[in-house]
Amino acid sequence: MTRTDARSPALLPALLLLVGAAAACGQAPASDGVPAESELSIAPENVAVVAFQDLHSGPSISGTLEPTRQASLRAEIGGPILEVRVEAGQRVSAGELLLRLDDTALREGVRSAESAVRVNRDQADLGRRNLERAERLAAAGAIADQSVEQARATRLGADAGLAEAESRLIAARKQLDKTEIRAPFAGIVSVRPANAGDVVQPGTPLATVIDPSSMQLKAAIPLEALDSIRAGLRVDFSVPGYESRLFTGTVARINPSVDPVTRQLPVTITIPNPGGALVAGLFAEGRLSVRSGRLLAVPFAALDLRGAAPVLTVLRAGRTVSLPASLGLRDEALEMVEITAGLVEGDTVLLGSVRGTAAGTLVRVGRDR
Repeated sequence: MTRTDARSPALLPALLLLVGAAAACGQAPASDGVPAESELSIAPENVAVVAFQDLHSGPSISGTLEPTRQASLRAEIGGPILEVRVEAGQRVSAGELLLRLDDTALREGVRSAESAVRVNRDQADLGRRNLERAERLAAAGAIADQSVEQARATRLGADAGLAEAESRLIAARKQLDKTEIRAPFAGIVSVRPANAGDVVQPGTPLATVIDPSSMQLKAAIPLEALDSIRAGLRVDFSVPGYESRLFTGTVARINPSVDPVTRQLPVTITIPNPGGALVAGLFAEGRLSVRSGRLLAVPFAALDLRGAAPVLTVLRAGRTVSLPASLGLRDEALEMVEITAGLVEGDTVLLGSVRGTAAGTLVRVGRDR
């Protein structure tokens, strides 16, 4: 027992050395006896560089696209369809013949009216010559004035008959023209429900022609935005099927009457479509650009809204700094917001789940290997 106690003081320094070595395992290397500071590693998608962006703000709109110009062609006379020259989806030029109705009876009517015009024209010419002869004879005292009056009345009757015959000829030709259904403007046949052999009545739909070079969007805006809406405002919108593409239009007309059901103001937006990318019937949604500018902006995801005021977490010299967010114009389409103070172009802000990182944290941007 006495021997063991004598050896204990000699073992104590060795035991302390072993404990210290064990405690050192798992710690970061030290420098000058001070443990290294821990570092937060974040992925590149969790940061964004502050930059100038073209921002736009205004009320949201939605509606269905339709052609600015379209014509629904209907039969103006009854009869069988003799010929159909176009199909749905076919491009046509202005005045091109689309369909032709049976014109047999109408052509006979035109020929009859032309014959009547010739007969009445001859009668009118004869009446004119008789009146001139009567006037010369009356001037020479060869006939009574009564004969002149009769010749004048005969000529007036013949002139009236000619005018009536010419009017009937014009009407007959117009009816004949109605047998040919022509494109009112250059465009595309969107619908053609009639077929050769169909017997149609006046008012029967025959074809619809649209001009795809320009589309329009009929939408509505809330009354709260009424004082900021005017013709000529820019409209940015997206269309299903074109998720990566943003289209632009212009406010063309503002309805002066509020919709009694929705209590919103109808507006019409025109959209140039020279390439024909947009087609009628698509649903579109977007935003009126009431305010716009090229402004210093950050993504919505950079804003920490958990406190009483929004906060940004900025990365400077490898460490996080918390700054109050001084906000301006919001672009809902781009999900960007203007920063009016505190940041400069090129600053780096943290996004998403790491935006609330405590101030002073050492951060490394990259992926773990």
